[in-house]
Amino acid sequence: MAVSRRTDDSIPAVRLRGDAETVLAALAGGGVAIVPLDVAYAVIGTSAAAIRSIFTAKERSYEKPSGMFGNLDLSREIHVLPPEKHEIAQRIIEGHGLPFSIVADYRRDHPVMRAVDPFVLENSTKGNTLDMLVNAGALHNEIARQSAEQGIAVFGSSANRSLTGSRYRLADIDPQVRAIAAVEIDHGASKYANPDGRSSTIIDFRDFRVVRQGVCFDRLNAIFRDEFGVTLRLS
Repeated sequence: MAVSRRTDDSIPAVRLRGDAETVLAALAGGGVAIVPLDVAYAVIGTSAAAIRSIFTAKERSYEKPSGMFGNLDLSREIHVLPPEKHEIAQRIIEGHGLPFSIVADYRRDHPVMRAVDPFVLENSTKGNTLDMLVNAGALHNEIARQSAEQGIAVFGSSANRSLTGSRYRLADIDPQVRAIAAVEIDHGASKYANPDGRSSTIIDFRDFRVVRQGVCFDRLNAIFRDEFGVTLRLS
């Protein structure tokens, strides 16, 4: 009997680095990649052409900006938040290992952000805010680490047609979305696959408003309340 793989299965470090390098090489050439995350499979790019093709293939409204792949270090450097809010994010990741997206004002003068194509920046930010996904699995974290070292911002969203629910296996992704990918990485089923088609929970750390209730929301809500005395504000 075949063993079902999951994105949280142990992966040799050399393979993980190699997969991230393959993805980033494709993105550096202007291409699109589909990658496995614990929250859902994602479709990502860095160039204007890549981001356009993602929006087109997903049939996604430009009113819904892409999110950025990041980590705690990038968030501390780019997001404009008081230290105690960065500390909350750090304690949730280090103490509980949960994924989530941080929305906050961002530093346009940060070297990584200055290098972003204007079209990509326009469609990956909202007003003065940037949505950054953190701790979404081993490959996500390695892509975030390598891209930060290279001074590259990686943007994307769930690898699905818009409003049809997230996809948790490469084989389940719509053909029109897979067709635009120069690279596809398959690490099995997403850790947090669920029947509701949810992806990451998105929290605006400026006022703790919940932009989207996604995976692990109930656990995150309890942690904010019990450990930090914060009531998450439902939209």
